[in-house]
Amino acid sequence: MITAAVALYLNIFVLVVQLFLEVPALQALAPTQKEPPFVIAQIAMLALFGVLAVLATLRFRAEPERAT
Repeated sequence: MITAAVALYLNIFVLVVQLFLEVPALQALAPTQKEPPFVIAQIAMLALFGVLAVLATLRFRAEPERAT
């Protein structure tokens, strides 16, 4: 469960980077990707995925194995 959340986070991380590179309005906010809007966006995504990964792990219930 954690591995899936980390993989999805990394994909979203790359998406945010690409958005800041390609969308003119976002590029104007953070042309070098070291400005606060870019950092805030990445930290917000990290926090969101951290919370979602913890919640998914806590709520996951494996089905009991059946004897054959």
